[in-house]
Amino acid sequence: MRERTRIAGQIDGVKALERELEDALTLIELGEAEGDQATLAEGEAALRRAVEVAEKRQLETLLSGEADANDAYLEVHAGAGGTEAQDWAEILQRMYVRWAEQHGYKVEWLEESPGEEAGLKSATIRVSGENAYGWLKTESGVHRLVRISPFDSQARRHTSFSSVWVYPVVDDTIEVEVLDKDLRVDTFRSSGAGGQHVNKTDSAIRITHIPTGIVVSCQADRSQHRNRAMAMAMLKARLYEAELQKREAEAAKAEAAKTDIGWGHQIRSYVLQPYQMVKDLRTGVETSATQAVLDGDLDRFMAASLAARLGEGEGAKA
Repeated sequence: MRERTRIAGQIDGVKALERELEDALTLIELGEAEGDQATLAEGEAALRRAVEVAEKRQLETLLSGEADANDAYLEVHAGAGGTEAQDWAEILQRMYVRWAEQHGYKVEWLEESPGEEAGLKSATIRVSGENAYGWLKTESGVHRLVRISPFDSQARRHTSFSSVWVYPVVDDTIEVEVLDKDLRVDTFRSSGAGGQHVNKTDSAIRITHIPTGIVVSCQADRSQHRNRAMAMAMLKARLYEAELQKREAEAAKAEAAKTDIGWGHQIRSYVLQPYQMVKDLRTGVETSATQAVLDGDLDRFMAASLAARLGEGEGAKA
């Protein structure tokens, strides 16, 4: 039902955009035909609004990954640099909390390790809402801050690094689906002591899951049906364990891709001294409104990163 609602909303949005475009073109044609500059200006303004909506819709189509609609875990870790870096980590956490609140997401604090004097050594929050992971996933990386340190008695300029890592929230209460065509079920006579009935009937069950090669067997009960039910439960547990191991392997691969929190690895620089500039080093997007960015105005950076990913994907297909 959630997926149906999401898809229906996307379809309604496209239909509304088509109506806005038709209305804008009608106003422009009417204004040109009658020489009415006011009507012409109104139509052009409506057309510009439609373009903005279309660009937003195009960005939303990028959020179609397997986990993009999920909630997200966001971790912040202070780099080397003591109190200055730990204070920067706290500023980053506040920036993402502000961004989440501005977009109507729910924020839950899961872990915080405070610094010795100020700031945070590390922190983890959960951001809950539609497409939370899809928007935040491009924020993973090292963030660099340049400013006059409030912790330096000589008011010198310091460079600090902190890292941000974003992971999708995966619901572990998964339902394991086992198809009958993937199973080979064998019955055999129970072995060992167990009485006349057990030794004379084929009550034991062996189930082989053909795609994975996992084999389970049960002969604990005198009833073949109960043994089969127990064997199916064992098979589902084995399949679930295999899925967990697969997830852990993927997480380990992502962990190995992490870089040092320092020079040469940053994705974005926040310069507060001697000039005001926030620049994303991956996309080239920059702004001098540094305080607005630190207060959660991150949409332009996220949108550019998502658009860059789309370009890379189209380039790979070509």
